[in-house]
Amino acid sequence: MDKIEVIEEENLRIDKYLSERLEYSRSYIQKLLEQNLVLVNDEPVKSSYKVMKGDVITLSENLDEALDITPENIPLNIVYEDEDVLVIDKPSGMVVHPGSGNFHHTLVNALLYYTKNLSDCNGDARPGIVHRIDKDTSGLLLVAKNNQAHAILADDFAHKRVKRKYIALVKGVLKHNHITIDAPIGRDANDRKKMAVTDINGKKAVTHITVLKRYKDYTLVECELETGRTHQIRVHLAYIGFPIYNDPVYNTHKATSFGQFLHSSEIEFISPINKKHLHFTSPLPKEFADFLENLE
Repeated sequence: MDKIEVIEEENLRIDKYLSERLEYSRSYIQKLLEQNLVLVNDEPVKSSYKVMKGDVITLSENLDEALDITPENIPLNIVYEDEDVLVIDKPSGMVVHPGSGNFHHTLVNALLYYTKNLSDCNGDARPGIVHRIDKDTSGLLLVAKNNQAHAILADDFAHKRVKRKYIALVKGVLKHNHITIDAPIGRDANDRKKMAVTDINGKKAVTHITVLKRYKDYTLVECELETGRTHQIRVHLAYIGFPIYNDPVYNTHKATSFGQFLHSSEIEFISPINKKHLHFTSPLPKEFADFLENLE
């Protein structure tokens, strides 16, 4: 359940107010309002309702249950598959699961076309999805094909038994070869669409950074996650003054459509049922690799 208290006299339509402050499009907010999934002061309202100072807006925690997800014939880069798990190499630009106004062309739409064997632990909107990576982050992602595998993998993530490494290109030249960033991350108080390092509502977040190569104005780094907060690597690197190159949200420079140069390059885990030790790597996307070649 997400609650928002209106602090200032806004006098804006509620659909516009929420779309400007949350990670949801205006059309998606309107769909939620139509299904009484958004309440103001515990009462359902229409899209035309104008928010006022002192209003408390409540969004249902089951937002995605309202979505009607259709299978779509979208090619998947399947790195590994057994009876219990899939390892997918996701391209930059693909949303992992429906929501926030993205109802089609997601990884979940593609998975539903590919197989009927997917866990439903996270509800109908996120079949198979144990963890996620951002739309414009490319690389490796784990998918559970049944609820038993999902439960075991979720526990492995929670207890840090799944090892994940990312490659990122940051703006600026890092002086230290190894850095550990331990700074809590929560919703940005000034922009609900962003995350930020904050002590107010932040949860513990730890990222280990290793320099791979230095360029004139950039640094190529490897990032290992100890926790898995939303936008964690992007927020942490921006926080220390080295934002990820081409990041449209956390870097002030203009970004191209490719998005942030952040790639989920490595994942290591124990297959939940057959207990095989599995380790996979993924090469950098062409746009990322070409940019590095031009820096040489």
